Amino acid sequence: MTNAAGGPAGRASLERAVFQSQLPLAAAALLLICVEFVVQPSVVANPLFVAGATGIFVVTALAAVVPWGLLKRPWVAVLPAADMLAVTVLGHGSTDLTTGVLLAFPVIWLSTYFGFAGTIASAGASAALIWVAAALGGSVHDETAVPGLIVLPVTLTFIATVTYLRSKRSAAQLGLVRQQATLLEGAHHRARRQEQTLDAVLNSVDFGVVAFDSQGRETLANSTYRLLITQFGRPVGSGGALPTLYGPDRKTLVPEEERPYRQAVLGRAFDDVIVWVGEPGERRKALSVSARQIVGPHGQNDGGIMVTRDVTREINAIQARDDLVASVSHELRTPLTSILGYLELALDDETIAPKTRAMLTVASTNSDRLLALIADLFTATSASDHSLLMSFTGCDMTEIVGDSIKAQQLLAEQRGITLELVTHAPHLLVADGFRLRQVIDNLLTNSIKYNKENGDVTVAVTATSTDVIVTVTDTGIGLSDEEQTQLFERYFRAESVRKSSIHGSGLGLSITRDIVRQHGGDLTVTSELGVGSKFTVRVPVEHLELA
Repeated sequence: MTNAAGGPAGRASLERAVFQSQLPLAAAALLLICVEFVVQPSVVANPLFVAGATGIFVVTALAAVVPWGLLKRPWVAVLPAADMLAVTVLGHGSTDLTTGVLLAFPVIWLSTYFGFAGTIASAGASAALIWVAAALGGSVHDETAVPGLIVLPVTLTFIATVTYLRSKRSAAQLGLVRQQATLLEGAHHRARRQEQTLDAVLNSVDFGVVAFDSQGRETLANSTYRLLITQFGRPVGSGGALPTLYGPDRKTLVPEEERPYRQAVLGRAFDDVIVWVGEPGERRKALSVSARQIVGPHGQNDGGIMVTRDVTREINAIQARDDLVASVSHELRTPLTSILGYLELALDDETIAPKTRAMLTVASTNSDRLLALIADLFTATSASDHSLLMSFTGCDMTEIVGDSIKAQQLLAEQRGITLELVTHAPHLLVADGFRLRQVIDNLLTNSIKYNKENGDVTVAVTATSTDVIVTVTDTGIGLSDEEQTQLFERYFRAESVRKSSIHGSGLGLSITRDIVRQHGGDLTVTSELGVGSKFTVRVPVEHLELA
């Protein structure tokens, strides 16, 4: 029992504890009075008995009305001490030593709330009072009372000892419980803080996040996801209508079993699945959906997370870009076709001078190439996955490379760049010579365009039993490791190039690799920033005897 000067709540708790400790003795005394009144009415009239009973009830009243929370701790011990005296007087008045059992109540009280000192004091005081009362009453000479005079003090001593030990153990357990409660409260506070942080983070991003359990029931969703669902419908398991989903073409309905949420609930992981939400002719959104499974401690499916990102602007921008390129490509064909027609008419004129004919032939050849490039540009920006038309015949890769170097010589000389062909031996293969020339032209043009002033470009042609290999090495600006992984993607341009005045569409290398791969080969690159790049073309040799 502690002094609760710390506050009103503590004082009220102490006063309540004092009264509750006194109440069992008062109830037992009342029961004793009732029994004595029935069994021995004369005892109830004994002045000592009445005085003892009155003392117990007076102490009980004091326990109820005195503001013990305002007093110091030792003052509380007055009550059990007064109870012991009152019980002793009560027992002396009834001439029955068994009444001394009521001493157990103040003994328990003192042992519980005043520790070891209270235990010793209660055991010693109860024994002394029993023996003094017996001496005053003359029962010490009664042989039948002697066992009681021995057993009762010993029993009260045992009660005091056991109460003290149990009280000490309870205090230790209470301290442990309080410590665990403090730890639990701290853990709860941290968990709550983490939950609030997670909510703040999830609600600050511009993509939808929804988590669900193994049964597909939604367990977590951020505000972006809820806004999206509010606009277009409700998810699986929410009891509302499902939004209608369309495929990437914006026309094909996504079947129920193929819906991203349903696939995610089944435990399937996927990335960047594009679906359109909204009916044709109405407000629509393109969503990129990704999902991951949450694996339980025993490897079982324990739900998952689905992330939804609005990519409407990106897709519309790509579509607008492709439409623009396709439109420009289409518009360029008309004047170029006219140019080719007039060049053909001019070449048919037998009266033109040979020098003029040579110049017209070069113009006609390059116009044909320009027309083919425009067709490729149109193909590259088409929504469908078209393949370039190929015409396979016998050709010489060394000759193709040599012609390309001659065509690029003037451009290289303007920047002081040296073009070198390492080998002059024929390397025959069956391929589309026009397309391979396009490959070499693209690689040489890039090596010159992105080279340093007065740099070098070295082209080597080698062969194995199965492949013809062309390497184009330059001393240009080079590429980072990350840029090398994206180099062959459509419309990709390196960071250093975007910041320069060098123009480009970012389609050349993508088309170049497509051409090489349609030959059954591949195009790879190794590069180092500030040092240069090396492109390697590997094309299989097929039906060599035809050449």
